[in-house]
Amino acid sequence: MMRKLDQRGAAAWEFSLVAVPLFLLIFAIFDLGRYAITMQSLRALANAGARAMMINCYTPAVTANTSPAGCIGDPLTDAAKQAVAPFLLAPTLNTASGGSALTVTASEPGFTMMMPIWGTTLNAPSTSTSIPF
Repeated sequence: MMRKLDQRGAAAWEFSLVAVPLFLLIFAIFDLGRYAITMQSLRALANAGARAMMINCYTPAVTANTSPAGCIGDPLTDAAKQAVAPFLLAPTLNTASGGSALTVTASEPGFTMMMPIWGTTLNAPSTSTSIPF
């Protein structure tokens, strides 16, 4: 006569083996989604800042190939930034003039990835848009 093996707790053990990688995968996907929407919002913000610079700063002197020196700074108000990129918490927008282009850079310095597997490579994302003159 064969004895039946005690299988109590086997389902809980199998669930724990599957649940850890599953939840790691779910949180990694969520974290990469946060990064993707942040980068897209930063691109939209940099483009909106560049557009504001073009509207406000491009004068006849600029079209004659001179630098728009008086147009350095933040071209958008906080309300305009929030309207363009509502997912960003505290974005910064900087402009710099050099060479033959005006560069508008949008960044989110307070952004950090939640999962430690990414390290610090994806923290504080930024993007820029250049306007030739």
